[in-house]
Amino acid sequence: MEAGLESVIAAHTVLSDVDGEAGRLVLRGATLESLAGVASFEEVCVRLWSGLAPVPVDGLKAALGAARVEVWSEVERLDDALAALPPVEGLRALMARLADGEDLPAALRITAAPAVFTGALLRRRAGRPALAPDPSAGHAADLLRMISGRAATPAQAAALDAYLVTVIDHGLNASTFAARVAASTRAGLVSAALAGISALKGPLHGGAPGPVIDMLDGIGSPGNARAWLEAALDRGDRLMGFGHRVYRVRDPRADALKGAIRRLGADEGRLALGEAVEAAALEILRTRKPDRPLETNVEFYTALLLEALGIPPEAFTCIFAAGRVAGWTAHAWEQVATGRLIRPRSIYVGPEPAPE
Repeated sequence: MEAGLESVIAAHTVLSDVDGEAGRLVLRGATLESLAGVASFEEVCVRLWSGLAPVPVDGLKAALGAARVEVWSEVERLDDALAALPPVEGLRALMARLADGEDLPAALRITAAPAVFTGALLRRRAGRPALAPDPSAGHAADLLRMISGRAATPAQAAALDAYLVTVIDHGLNASTFAARVAASTRAGLVSAALAGISALKGPLHGGAPGPVIDMLDGIGSPGNARAWLEAALDRGDRLMGFGHRVYRVRDPRADALKGAIRRLGADEGRLALGEAVEAAALEILRTRKPDRPLETNVEFYTALLLEALGIPPEAFTCIFAAGRVAGWTAHAWEQVATGRLIRPRSIYVGPEPAPE
């Protein structure tokens, strides 16, 4: 058996297909390129959830808006201790208060929760009052408004929609596998989501985009890129935003997010810095590590897009969760419907008992 369950088939799924050799992501029969920047988050939720639950095909936007209002009641119990936690840990604690279940209302609550709770946590940390949801708004637009206090422009809402769609599901990644394990015990959708977010917060998974901003800030200008990156590799540092466990070519999500940044009309200087760093990093990595396929991954342009939308780096993982939670939900439903209790075996390599 390979370390990290490499190459082990742990589930059959209709939800997403990650082709690491071709650099292709399929979300229930549609390529990522055909969805990101075209379909809304709510529309892709319908795509993933249909057939697994009685999803209101034409009414999910309203249902999700009503769910944001429902989970808002938990914000009244947001105390100073929770607000002082890192945002992703505060989000996890607030989500743990939601009523569990395996039905559509439970799914809507946990899908609504990251948007409502992230905005409330960030505003409380900044000394500002939390803002109640607007159930008539699209999910992405309302998420941005609850963080910033200003109505999102159509371009901003479209950019965040593209991001949420891009990260909604991605095969049997660590957080999705954790969610499926929890779901296989019939613990409920909230419990599955909590397992997912606990795995997502790790720096080798959803916690990675924040350090990309630190790297860009450290480099400062395009002319400094090569020297800074060479020095980082000389110290044995990892270049954040490059390399992926599955993809052997460029991560298709990176291009989807780069396109979203361009459509947003974000700071051209910041994008130019990102492109210069990307080009220098890829050239250096190909020279230094010719036997390892280290291409741009989703984290690199995630950082630039979320920064352009005014989201602080400490909340990047919360926004990742706001998209991926819908995928966890779909996988949890699929596991309950088609799978068994997940219980792999281990091989004991410890000491043998002493002879009696």
